[in-house]
Amino acid sequence: MKKILYLILLPVSLLAQPVERLVKVVVAPDHTNWTYKTGEPVRFTISVLKHGNPVSGASVTYKIGPEMMPATKTETVSIANGMLTVAGGTMNVPGFLRCIATVQLDGKEYRGLGTAGFSPTDIKPTVTTPADFMSFWDGAKADLAKVPVDSRLTLLPERCTDKVNVYHVNLQTWGPANWPNTPARLYGILCVPKGEGKFPALLQVPGAGVRPYGGDIGNAEKGVVTFQIGIHGIPVNMDPSVYTSLATGAFQNYQLINLDDRDRYYYKRVYLGCIRAVDFLASLPQVNADRMAVTGGSQGGALSIVTAALDSRIKWLGAFYPALSDVTGYLNGRAGGWPHMFTGSSAEWTNKPDKIKTAAYYDVVNFAKLLKAPGRYSWGFNDETCPPTSTFSAYNVISAPKSLELFEDTGHWTYPEQNEHMNNWLLEQLMK
Repeated sequence: MKKILYLILLPVSLLAQPVERLVKVVVAPDHTNWTYKTGEPVRFTISVLKHGNPVSGASVTYKIGPEMMPATKTETVSIANGMLTVAGGTMNVPGFLRCIATVQLDGKEYRGLGTAGFSPTDIKPTVTTPADFMSFWDGAKADLAKVPVDSRLTLLPERCTDKVNVYHVNLQTWGPANWPNTPARLYGILCVPKGEGKFPALLQVPGAGVRPYGGDIGNAEKGVVTFQIGIHGIPVNMDPSVYTSLATGAFQNYQLINLDDRDRYYYKRVYLGCIRAVDFLASLPQVNADRMAVTGGSQGGALSIVTAALDSRIKWLGAFYPALSDVTGYLNGRAGGWPHMFTGSSAEWTNKPDKIKTAAYYDVVNFAKLLKAPGRYSWGFNDETCPPTSTFSAYNVISAPKSLELFEDTGHWTYPEQNEHMNNWLLEQLMK
């Protein structure tokens, strides 16, 4: 009999977990919560540890400046006992000040960072809301509603358990009329508890990239229908090598495709695809359509906010470090959100009026303003992919019930406890 190897998928937020290294460079502000009032001074402690013990005589280079911006202070010093405390200065406007320290030992470079937040709940976004923002999206949703769902489910017996049926799902969704083979398709993995009655549902939206998905059987075994989707209009159960090829080929830099045209920008199909996923869940006889939630991290955090903002059938959302938030920050002298489209090597092409205008229709800040559903949010101050200046820009404009759990020392990754807290909160809401 032919043996088939199936990929076991971790939650998206776990894929970028930091790798343990022999030498650790630990940088921490002197307030235990890493938070300061504007104008208040911060001091950073830099520790170099090997096997948990201080490394004596190491030469450390540290740079201090606003996150993601050029350093305003740089110095190289030798530390006698493995620890050094430096004056970091302050910030007179709400934001984040970061200290990055590097050390060379035995021919290898080790790096650590610590980030102080200055009145972060007072950060205001730089992006503006287009006057026709709602009419644009109302029109887009109306166009989506004209496209039949045309759902096609394929049972995956090898993934089913004694408590859960698992399906590969293929849905029809909106696609720009001048793209080939439209309408487009949306694919995902559906996990349905076995048994009678209706169950709450959890839509799981993906982080950035191109990959297969395995479905969330664990939560389904707890009595929740789960639907884990991809965004690229391709099946999500192919050989992993297919996605590797696509990531460096057709889908490379997909976040910039058609940025000069709000009607054809890549994320229009993605955002509407998330609503189509809600359409599908609400249509299932096994789903209680009054108890649906959405969750994800990074790009998935952005899609969670967007989906809940555009679709009132979503009653709760859980978002880790939402991407696509206040992307115009870089045009205003501060950090902007992933995909950092207005800085670095792409800036010469993107910093144009038509692209800046299009970005506003897709910026998470403008969706966060619309939220009515209660939400739980979580991130850290050391995130260099979705900088906290950008995520606070979105969080601070939310008027719906909200809570933020900070794990200050995390970057673009989560602790197991952080994931557990979020999942437990979502289950608590759904199972009430």
